Amino acid sequence: MTASLAVDVMGGDHGPSVTLPACRALLDAHPQSRVLLVGQLESMQVHLHQHGLVDHPRVQVVPATEMVTMDDSVEVALRRKKDSSMRRALELVKVGSADACVSSGNTGALMAVARYVLKTLPGIDRPAIATYLPNARGTGTLMLDLGANVDCGAEHLLQFAVMGTAFASAGGHPNPRVGLLNIGEEVIKGNEMIKQAGELLRRAHAEGRLNFFGNVEGNDIFKGTTDIVICDGFVGNVALKASEGLAQMLTGMIREEFTRTPLAKLLAFAAMPVLKRFRKRVDPRRYNGAALLGLRGLVVKSHGSADAFSFQQALERAHEAAVGRVVQEIEQVVAMLHMQATASDQSIAASSADEAALAARTPTPQIIVSGH
Repeated sequence: MTASLAVDVMGGDHGPSVTLPACRALLDAHPQSRVLLVGQLESMQVHLHQHGLVDHPRVQVVPATEMVTMDDSVEVALRRKKDSSMRRALELVKVGSADACVSSGNTGALMAVARYVLKTLPGIDRPAIATYLPNARGTGTLMLDLGANVDCGAEHLLQFAVMGTAFASAGGHPNPRVGLLNIGEEVIKGNEMIKQAGELLRRAHAEGRLNFFGNVEGNDIFKGTTDIVICDGFVGNVALKASEGLAQMLTGMIREEFTRTPLAKLLAFAAMPVLKRFRKRVDPRRYNGAALLGLRGLVVKSHGSADAFSFQQALERAHEAAVGRVVQEIEQVVAMLHMQATASDQSIAASSADEAALAARTPTPQIIVSGH
């Protein structure tokens, strides 16, 4: 299957020195797909020649005169830099020239510009940020939302589950299991919003619209108990940053202990194959690429400090989702859920009307009080 990706070449901490070799690797891995490289020509030129992208038959260079920096505010990105590489790449998705946009630029700016340019899908109230976290099964756990929506209602969590199901299915997880992040597995646990979300998810599961596992706890994310974990953006972002901090701390501790003494260094040399395999399993670069789901177009956000290997993983996520037609799948499922909800409401309304009509036709019984 083929896909066309619009790449914000200028985004992130490293720009063309990282994004262009990653694009070349993607082209080599997918001989039928193409990329549209959006950026400032003078900054791209050397790297285009270096990686053989100048006359490549599946490459189109799209010039942009501005770039969104990591320090730019949302207002600057949205209203002042209208010819930025980020905005031009998103516009290519809007007009259908590209199937997806990939950028490692400013997250807040990307979300704001993407919502402005692409708009949200019908039936989706709020887009969500979704990415994979490593788990013990080696498959990765898709988690959303990771910060786009601090305050959510039960209906939003149902929408996150639908969007996550479509994205995970495109990534090779058929009929993925959905878990609702909670403080316990029991149905009675959690606040009212979580309980209401559980009811909606169980109903959607009964109707065959998604595969709802039930409530899961924080440790289930890394066990791989479910393929997808949904939560509001506040909780998701805290969980994400906590896990990143824990990984960095453990890596630092292991390095310190293996370099503390000459004997420890010798043991480190002997254990190097094991350490390399461990590092590969938990390497965050393998899980790079957060999707902004719920828009009228596919957008994937790479980490700003990504190297070429890491940025290539984000490109692969976008390619999988584009080939899997994630946006169209989300739109179809949300529309079906909306139709079912409307039919249910009409059924309840009709039932109430019938009861009212029956009550109106039934004569009021006379109460006779006999005296003594």
